[in-house]
Amino acid sequence: MTQAPLFPTFENLAVDAGPDGIWTVTLNRPAKRNALNEATIEELITLFSQAPRMEARAIILTGAGDHFCAGLDLVEHRDRDRSPAEFMHVCLRWHEAFNKMEYGGVPIIAALTGAVVGGGLELASAAHIRVADPSTYFALPEGQRGLFTGGGATIRVSDLIGKDRMIDMMLTGRVYQGQEAVDLGLAQYLSEGSSLDQAREIAQRVAQNLPLSNFAICSAVSHMQNMSALDAAYAESVVAGVVNTQPLARERFNAFANKSASRIRPTP
Repeated sequence: MTQAPLFPTFENLAVDAGPDGIWTVTLNRPAKRNALNEATIEELITLFSQAPRMEARAIILTGAGDHFCAGLDLVEHRDRDRSPAEFMHVCLRWHEAFNKMEYGGVPIIAALTGAVVGGGLELASAAHIRVADPSTYFALPEGQRGLFTGGGATIRVSDLIGKDRMIDMMLTGRVYQGQEAVDLGLAQYLSEGSSLDQAREIAQRVAQNLPLSNFAICSAVSHMQNMSALDAAYAESVVAGVVNTQPLARERFNAFANKSASRIRPTP
């Protein structure tokens, strides 16, 4: 893979920035099942802080080897023997990274394989679209590990599947896989073959949208979910006023008006 231009050399991420604006970002610690240590989180913050300004049109997030991400690097956590205050700041950096993903305005498609566990599920839930393959399994084993979620599961995972199901996963170690996981909302797609191939197809489709429209979809919607209904209605009107009058959209309006635009049809 070629390193994206202007980026520092990453130790734990491999970045392939394609000429079409589609980036593939790979968690590159396969020997650790791509567990998230402090260094990886800092690299994620750097990358997702810069992506919107570097004209990324869509980002595919995947993991090297057989697993997407097994969560917190427990060996590092044990060896560091952190104080409560130190670990609180570690968690805040996780939130910084995942907020950069969710609110950054660049569509992120997670191509999932193998373990999507603990912090790995928190990472995946910060992506806008998740594609699982037949090997993918989801779990929050915090109860068995003597831990509590610190990277946003109480926010994002509970939003995806509901508070009760998330608590059940944490208490019992329940594992979800396959169509059941998709039906619950842990992923939107279940590929028959490679999740990376399907994620790439989705990224190519998404990258054809106007960047300002994608920015609004991948940023404003999340912000509005945090507002009262009255405030969200006002914010939605303001965003629509900006996006729906963008000059670049005029060609698309004309194509719709003269019936040359592709029609919206259900997939056969």
